[in-house]
Amino acid sequence: MSALKYAVFGSGSWATAIVKMLCENLDEVGWYMRSIYTKEHLLKEQHNPSYLSSVEFHLDQLKLSNDINEIAAYADVLIFVIPSAFIHSELEKLNVDISNKTIVSAVKGILPETGLLLGEHFHENFQIPYDNIGVIAGPCHAEEVALERLSYLTISCSDKKKAQQLAKVLESHYIKTKTSDDVIGTEYAVMLKNIYAVAAGIAHGLGYGDNFQSVLMSNAIREMKRFIKKMHKMKRNINNSAYLGDLLVTGYSTFSRNRMFGNMIGKGYTVKSAQMEMSMVAEGYYATKSAFKLNEKNKKKTRLPIINAVHEILYEGKDAKKVFLKLTDKLD
Repeated sequence: MSALKYAVFGSGSWATAIVKMLCENLDEVGWYMRSIYTKEHLLKEQHNPSYLSSVEFHLDQLKLSNDINEIAAYADVLIFVIPSAFIHSELEKLNVDISNKTIVSAVKGILPETGLLLGEHFHENFQIPYDNIGVIAGPCHAEEVALERLSYLTISCSDKKKAQQLAKVLESHYIKTKTSDDVIGTEYAVMLKNIYAVAAGIAHGLGYGDNFQSVLMSNAIREMKRFIKKMHKMKRNINNSAYLGDLLVTGYSTFSRNRMFGNMIGKGYTVKSAQMEMSMVAEGYYATKSAFKLNEKNKKKTRLPIINAVHEILYEGKDAKKVFLKLTDKLD
């Protein structure tokens, strides 16, 4: 179907889901995973031992490697799905020239070391032209991809043809796709929705009900709009699925790890104990610090009551109950 070679970097649930989607349409998919154990288990048992273990792969479709350079050299389109907290150290291992390749971010966060979106990081450090940078956004949970429940993806790239090519290799009877040229906006949205999901979880853990949650989410989408507009002004409809849809599924779904993390915080867990309890990375924790710092850099700060509240709880050690009591007066 496609002469281009595709590869996925990462071995978590979202990476596994993307490999599954690609395998619906491609004869071979490159897959880099850091863990030798995960690779060996997959070769023996045909499934990821830690994430979406119900998904069985045909091994003849996979080019597996623990060597990031081998997979980077192999593919034309490199899809990165490594958590933002770990991607910087992984990219430091890259020594092959990738300047002529298409880079796709499915990372739901900002690089903490640089404060850059993944696309910006690749542009500045690997000389990738912006036309060769794309983003995969939801609303889409990996767990529902595993179950082949109908899901929607938004593929963003300033080069429309590249966006359409990627959309084509990801779509199937259970995946519908649409394209967008708002690369920076969708990448910020993917990061921000995790913070709001943490907020929704905290609210649930504190005992707030559905009425408050609906007010929280409607304020969250307006706050997201203000933040993205400040960072990257262009015409966009914030009510589209890549923004509002992704926010809603992450804020309300029982599959949402960020909501789960927030729920524990609301119930009185410390950040450390909540992280230890979870086997998956809650991107919203790291995203909160990044978003807060980005806003602090602005001479004219954007009004971000929800992000600020989550930052106070996660990073300033403030009592969640008291912070949310104050937050309720700032929402409308």
